[in-house]
Amino acid sequence: MKKQKSVGESIYNHFDVLSEEIVFSILDCLNDNPLDKKSFSLVCKSFYAIESSHRKTLKPLRSDHLTKILTRYPYVSHLDLSLCPRITDGSLHFISVICKNMLRSIDLSMSKFFTHVGLSNLMMNCTNLVEIDLSNGTDLRDSAAAAIAEAKNLERLWLTRCKSITDIGIGCIAVRCKKLRLLSLKWCVSVGDLGVNLIAVKCKEIRSLDLSYLPITNKCLPSILKLQYLEDLVLEGCFGIDDDSLAALKQGCKSLKTLDMSSCQNVSHVGLSSLTSSTGYLRQLILAYGSPVTLALADSLQKLSMLQSIKLDGCLVTCSGLKAIGNLCISLRVLSLSKCLGVTDEGLSSLVTKHKELRKLDITCCRKITHVSIAHITNSCASLTSLRMESCTLVPREAFVLIGQRCLLLEELDLTDNEIDDEGLKSISRCSKLSSLKLGICLNISDEGLTYIGMYCSKLIELDLYRSAGITDLGILPIARGCTGLEMINMAYCTEITDHSLISLSKCVKLNTLECRGCPLITSLGLATIAVGCKQLTKLDIKKCHNVNDAGMIPLAHFSQNLRQINLSYTSVTDVGLLSLASISCLQSMTILHLKGLTPRGLAAALLACGGLTKVKLQASFRSLFPQPLFEHLEARGCAFQWKDKVFQVELDPKCWKLQLEDVE
Repeated sequence: MKKQKSVGESIYNHFDVLSEEIVFSILDCLNDNPLDKKSFSLVCKSFYAIESSHRKTLKPLRSDHLTKILTRYPYVSHLDLSLCPRITDGSLHFISVICKNMLRSIDLSMSKFFTHVGLSNLMMNCTNLVEIDLSNGTDLRDSAAAAIAEAKNLERLWLTRCKSITDIGIGCIAVRCKKLRLLSLKWCVSVGDLGVNLIAVKCKEIRSLDLSYLPITNKCLPSILKLQYLEDLVLEGCFGIDDDSLAALKQGCKSLKTLDMSSCQNVSHVGLSSLTSSTGYLRQLILAYGSPVTLALADSLQKLSMLQSIKLDGCLVTCSGLKAIGNLCISLRVLSLSKCLGVTDEGLSSLVTKHKELRKLDITCCRKITHVSIAHITNSCASLTSLRMESCTLVPREAFVLIGQRCLLLEELDLTDNEIDDEGLKSISRCSKLSSLKLGICLNISDEGLTYIGMYCSKLIELDLYRSAGITDLGILPIARGCTGLEMINMAYCTEITDHSLISLSKCVKLNTLECRGCPLITSLGLATIAVGCKQLTKLDIKKCHNVNDAGMIPLAHFSQNLRQINLSYTSVTDVGLLSLASISCLQSMTILHLKGLTPRGLAAALLACGGLTKVKLQASFRSLFPQPLFEHLEARGCAFQWKDKVFQVELDPKCWKLQLEDVE
């Protein structure tokens, strides 16, 4: 007979002897799995109360949960509403009343339906706000900017794509928000020299300023460059700035560390030289899609003695220009030549030989380089942690062996659309720190090579095998066994993959993204094992998995409560399966094209039941079958529809598909 516990023993809680600070420290360690803190709070009433007091950051999935959530978590200082498309003035008023001075940061970048009235309430009651993100507020006008100006303690403000705010609104912010340190006005196309000049004159504390695609000219540049603490300046796509306006500048910005002049097509080495003449502390320079990289442009960089990062994506590059960059008296850590025309073995080899401390190198689509460049890169840059070389199609398979022999510190490697084979993968498996490996459209690799990756790259988090047709279940099994921390895998159009792969991957409990479109041998059985084992799954693409039906949706609906995005196109799911997904409160995005078992009535019921949907892609033929009030109701809830008029497509053989792609290019 069991000994009965005394009353004193039964009510004693060992956690009672711990201070609140110690328990908070324990909770700080439970960030990996979003369900861990929930489990903690469900243990007992005291744990529930402690977890409520501890949480400072909230990211609600739906706005209709705000009342309950904010009541439970009264000490929230950062509120991220980017997953809530419908936030009204009433919502902002409630937030302001509940949070008051506790709230320091709010993200409304994906929210609509509120006006200057709601913002005014927020600024008036939450006087300690230091960070606001209002990006994509295309309906916000100067009255909203005037409301924002009431936040006198504001330090960071994003107004990206607020296209209706003008110089008047920005002037209000400049006059009242003098503590601003970061301001993004990207795509605020109604803001010109006047507004920017006011910001520069009034907001002396600015550290970061994004003026991308603004219709500004040289008139506001002198004021900007006088900002004493300015470190990051983005002038991407500012077509009103040219060489003549830059040449007229009498001084640069000595505090500047990052300068982005991407797509400034009217600025050449002449203007760049004027702008960088006094920026001796510049560390990062971005000139993507700009003027050609010539000897003259490289010479304009001579005074930048502390430069560590150059990004020249999409530029026309000359051999002499690359050689001159190589001869600069600096030590580059980051170099990006993605999609640059003119990159040759001679120029690239000369550059990397001189910059042996490179950590990140991007040579995506540099289609003229061969094994010569790879030999020089691997021989000179042994400290590389990131190498992106998608579509370097002239590099032979033998060259990839050098990467594994010499670049053992690699953490990120993109070999998409290359000639690498199993010997190359065997060599690369020596890079034990690899966390991201992309092998899409690599038609020479097989299970044998992938087995080495699974055996020796245990830190792998992301694996992309898109259209690598030689991969089967035998290759996925060692990946699942050896890379237990895997979070993302793309097996799309690996047509030999079956349920056995999904069963093995179900042991990867951190898996959040699974892409297996075009895998016709996968069935609902395999999908069910993923649902049961991978409870952190947020994104699922099973397009063209014809054998997946309603039987696969039921376990998803029950176990995958974190699922946010799903593509069901061309599957065998019917009304029943689609409706079952309504129990997933996190679900926000669905793509449902060419579902033969789907009826207008069933689709309407599912759309109404899935209360958190923000984006739905549907076949255009359904549009005329629904009453207009239904769409108006769903859109008022924050759901956006994309209508596709795609005809049913028969899948091509992977090799034929690649040949077709090359013909298009």
